[in-house]
Amino acid sequence: MDYPPPGRRAFDPHSSGLHAGAEAPPARPNWARRVNTIGEVLVTLGLVVLLFGAYEFWGKAWRMDRDQHGLDRDLDRLWAAAAVPRRGEPIGRLYIPRLHKKWVVVNGVGAASLAKGPGLYPGRDRAGDVGNVAIAGHRMPSVFWNLDRLRTADPIIAETRTGWYVYRVVGLRVVRPTQVEVVARNPDRPGARPGRRLMTLTTCNPKFENYQRLVVRAELSRVQSKRAGRPAELSAR
Repeated sequence: MDYPPPGRRAFDPHSSGLHAGAEAPPARPNWARRVNTIGEVLVTLGLVVLLFGAYEFWGKAWRMDRDQHGLDRDLDRLWAAAAVPRRGEPIGRLYIPRLHKKWVVVNGVGAASLAKGPGLYPGRDRAGDVGNVAIAGHRMPSVFWNLDRLRTADPIIAETRTGWYVYRVVGLRVVRPTQVEVVARNPDRPGARPGRRLMTLTTCNPKFENYQRLVVRAELSRVQSKRAGRPAELSAR
């Protein structure tokens, strides 16, 4: 019988492996195994972070779009019953033609409310009132992501049960989160009696961060009854 030369593997065509007498591959050093394990853990953690980021960015946007459809129906029901919205319920619609965006605005700016869409600061003025209609929204693709693209005189339209309120942008500014006077009834002179019909939109700034606030201020330009149909500013979308 012929035997394989020393140091050569013995192959059996009827077997799925090597004979017991075959040479085993050299063992990997302990440090190499540790490096390989650490690399696998880091890759896994990286994938987890990427998936979490994708959910935060797109997953929440998808969920908000779904909630907005439900709020649209709820708002029509509340308007039909002339009911007063409670905290977290829909209160009106907001349109920004330049951004090709429309939202149902909820009553309140708590975490649960803002997860559904833009929220009206509680206890503040309503559309058309002398004062400041203050609305906050997340800086995410489905809400105020491109709010910084607004320009002076751009229309912002608020829809209520009885009418349309067309505001025009008068300015944009970036402030610190502590500068809460921007949502006061008289943001120019907090505590003083208001004399203008303003709207203020606020969101985080810059994108992906929250150490500043982007503020858009608009002033009421005109009011249109629901009986007159949709405003021309929306027809130009």
